[in-house]
Amino acid sequence: MATATKKATKKTSSKLTYTKAQYMKWYEDMLLMRRFEEACGNLYLQQKFGGFCHLYIGQEAVAAGFASGMQKGDKIITAYRDHAHPIALGMDPKFVMAELYGKSTGCSKGKGGSMHMFDKELNMMGGHGIVGAQIPMGAGIAFAEKYNGTSNVCLTFMGDGAVRQGALHETFNMAMLWKLPVVFIVENNNYAMGTSVERTTNVTDLSKLGLSYDMPSESVDGMSVQAVHEAIKKAGDHCRSGEGPYLLDIRTYRYKGHSMSDPQKYRTKEELNDYKDKDPITQVLSVIMNEGWLNDKEIEKIEAKIKAKVEESIEFAESSPLPDLKELYTDIYTQEDYPYIMD
Repeated sequence: MATATKKATKKTSSKLTYTKAQYMKWYEDMLLMRRFEEACGNLYLQQKFGGFCHLYIGQEAVAAGFASGMQKGDKIITAYRDHAHPIALGMDPKFVMAELYGKSTGCSKGKGGSMHMFDKELNMMGGHGIVGAQIPMGAGIAFAEKYNGTSNVCLTFMGDGAVRQGALHETFNMAMLWKLPVVFIVENNNYAMGTSVERTTNVTDLSKLGLSYDMPSESVDGMSVQAVHEAIKKAGDHCRSGEGPYLLDIRTYRYKGHSMSDPQKYRTKEELNDYKDKDPITQVLSVIMNEGWLNDKEIEKIEAKIKAKVEESIEFAESSPLPDLKELYTDIYTQEDYPYIMD
């Protein structure tokens, strides 16, 4: 059995809040994210694509939980650790992989790469490379939803390092003043690159950041997909009621470095292993096995299906064409304004 599923064991049965179908979807979605990111790490080392590459391994419960807890029509905006978010929303991973390769079939036409996944149809309003830049943008999207009279909210993700940006406080103030339907979500993996939360502030409970704005907030177990799902639903309902924004400090953990170039000397193996004991995929698989919904052979079959899907995404990316040179100017300039650049 694969690494993420080794420690799943059968336990005493208990009454469950969610259905078999929900647990199965969480398991398969998180496993796909994990295997996809593992493949990305290997491909990056093979120099199949370049640029920065920030893996999501360990944080899968956040992506799977927000996707099941949100409502249709809600918008998503996030930072640069963004491969899993579109997959959670239902994007075929081949379009994510093609974007990593810089191919024209990528979700951002090969122009964004690892840090800029986007899909209008899925309401994925992009990954953003500038630290904290997406925070005011998320509030702006929420403002548009309120202006247009929809019941949609904007889930605005950021890392624990981004909360040190001044734009966060300006945004919090305006969002509360205007009662914008925005859920601010800190994917708190405890390290801003290599700097721990404890080394950046004396207020280590990031849910307290909203207190001076009277913004309701809470901390969430980010290693539990069930806890994330419930928190997203609760926060979304609050925003839809017209009461304004909500802040979630989702405490998760990344098993890999900040990026592929990170030697990870700032944390111990013991700390890493402690979090691996709480692996979100293992937790869900334990419930599935406990309920007798899958046996070992069926689990292996799902693993094989996920592996084939990841391999298909790699083949798609490698066989896809690079963007045409004219794409340098598409969606940026118009031919009417700059006719000479299209010659």
